[in-house]
Amino acid sequence: MSQERTEISSLGEFGLIDHLTKNIELKNASSIVGVGDDAAVIDHFGKQTVITTDLLLEGVHFDLAYTPLKHLGYKSVVVNLSDIYAMNAMPTQITLSIGISNRFGLEALDEFYEGVYAACEKYDVDLIGGDTASSQKGFVISITAIGEVAPDKYVKRSTAQNGDLLCCSGDLGAAYLGLIFLEREKKIFLENPQVKPDLEGEKYVIGRLLKPEARKDIIDFFGDAEVTPTSMMDVSDGLSSEILHICKQSELGCVLYEEKLPVAEETRKAAFKFEIDPTACALSGGEDYELLFTVAQKDYDKLVLNEQISVIGHMVEQEKGHKIITKGGNTFDITAQGWNAFR
Repeated sequence: MSQERTEISSLGEFGLIDHLTKNIELKNASSIVGVGDDAAVIDHFGKQTVITTDLLLEGVHFDLAYTPLKHLGYKSVVVNLSDIYAMNAMPTQITLSIGISNRFGLEALDEFYEGVYAACEKYDVDLIGGDTASSQKGFVISITAIGEVAPDKYVKRSTAQNGDLLCCSGDLGAAYLGLIFLEREKKIFLENPQVKPDLEGEKYVIGRLLKPEARKDIIDFFGDAEVTPTSMMDVSDGLSSEILHICKQSELGCVLYEEKLPVAEETRKAAFKFEIDPTACALSGGEDYELLFTVAQKDYDKLVLNEQISVIGHMVEQEKGHKIITKGGNTFDITAQGWNAFR
């Protein structure tokens, strides 16, 4: 049975935009003019505006061999919202631009947008504009996310203090193992298309790669518990390289404890299957989209109330360097073994 395929060219650019945006309803009071005019209009009513933008390229940031388009749409939005939360702000709007080649029909695009709208719905964000163009090869996605924060309540990477606790949300290393599994299955499939993928028991790590979530819950918790992190960023390139960013920009060192790193049981099992050290996955994995942050020691009692937060170390003077103490009691330097886009 051949699937329906509508050529995008049959709609023309305006027809396409109308088709993709016909069901948008603006939810945020700050979204004043959305899709349909030359530009959007927003008003954050006395709050400060936070802006971030991300470019996702097929073959570099995602592989359509194993990434469903709906998941890709969802993830594209979530990774941007994560950057807004990492500033201790609340995302309110996004704009989305895509470049698509003629190998995509309208149905494929609808699937992608279904994921985009699902993320907007979940995180209460309005899609207020963007652009579509044809791309010579590959799928190109550019998203700008806009958020709001009470005046000067945003949190930067450069403001950690000596003695602060180093913390992270959720668990680490899962997305990296999800990627290894999918890459392995892709290789097997290319060599032998008859072999059915064996993803039994790996639902968790694969889900963490294909459908990550941004940690709105942690930012809500900070607000409710009246905790303001002294510095924060999201874990997209791997914990070790993010920790080094905070240390460098705050001109501090740190001590990290291997036994405190949060690794899910599913991640541990998956790591052993591949004979990889789970700690290496947690430190260097990337794409976890957890929050890494520092807080003053006086807030420790509040943090304990949240099971989604782990205290993994503390900040020290810059001269003491960046150390990890292993479960066996040995001390090593932390190196940025995380993902480097230009390496």
